[in-house]
Amino acid sequence: MPSTAATAYHSSPCFSLQSPSSLPSNSHQPNNPLTIKPKNVLQKHPLYTPAHSNLSLQFKEKILCLEIMGVDSGKALSLNPSLHTATLHSIHSIISFLQSKGIHQKDLGRIFGMCPKLLTSNIRTDLIPVFNFLSQDLKVPDQSFRRVINKCPRLLVSSVRDQLKPALIFLQRLGFQDLEALAHQDPVLLVSSVEKTLIPKLEYLVSLGMSRADAVGMVLRCPGLFTFSVENNFKPKFEYFVGEMEGNLEELKEFPQYFAFSLEKRIKPRHMEAVQNGVKVPLALMLKSTDEEFRELMTRHGSG
Repeated sequence: MPSTAATAYHSSPCFSLQSPSSLPSNSHQPNNPLTIKPKNVLQKHPLYTPAHSNLSLQFKEKILCLEIMGVDSGKALSLNPSLHTATLHSIHSIISFLQSKGIHQKDLGRIFGMCPKLLTSNIRTDLIPVFNFLSQDLKVPDQSFRRVINKCPRLLVSSVRDQLKPALIFLQRLGFQDLEALAHQDPVLLVSSVEKTLIPKLEYLVSLGMSRADAVGMVLRCPGLFTFSVENNFKPKFEYFVGEMEGNLEELKEFPQYFAFSLEKRIKPRHMEAVQNGVKVPLALMLKSTDEEFRELMTRHGSG
């Protein structure tokens, strides 16, 4: 009985790409997209112009393989120059390995598009440790690998020793104890640099005048805070909150999700309308209510 990996290998889009060459010249497969699409890609792709006619057959097949999966081959080659020398066999191996872990063929385009370095990773030293980390450290069951990877493909190109484990230890020390939530809802935190991202954002919250314990409490309630930019999110929203809304830190501690709302599309319009109606609305109620609920709130309190 063939192994899962072997089955995945033979069903991979790159492997299928080579199949037409083994068919008789008079064979026709009008319903097979893999025998039709390459021709279209071949004609339109800039690397196939006469100026590039000396490209090797394997390199052309590699480009077609990427394009068929939905990966921008030009961008992938630019972001990962090692792809120029990678063999089709090595790419097949990575695809088959991912499929053996439950990743679907339809997921590959997005995953490789976001992480082209994955196409030249080493299965033994790079990928197997990541899946061991998911299984052993995060307690992710095998059947959930796909969900976690699709949520955060960058896990696959992150070093377990230098990135994933240090981030997990840091987050656990802060109080992130729900491994399932961390894996399925906030895996992006695991690929965030402790020194360059997590600590600086925590320190910024403390710099606003709150204690470290309060800052930690905010990120535990709203983990997304770790993903927001200090310059483009925290600073302008805090300045508006203090300057225009005359808010206080206690309100932010109670409702750290404030930073998750758009300043221009939600915070400013809602606050201005509340001011115009002479209505003082709790921060959470002002931002979380639907447009209909907010209008009703303004009408009820405004007329009162």
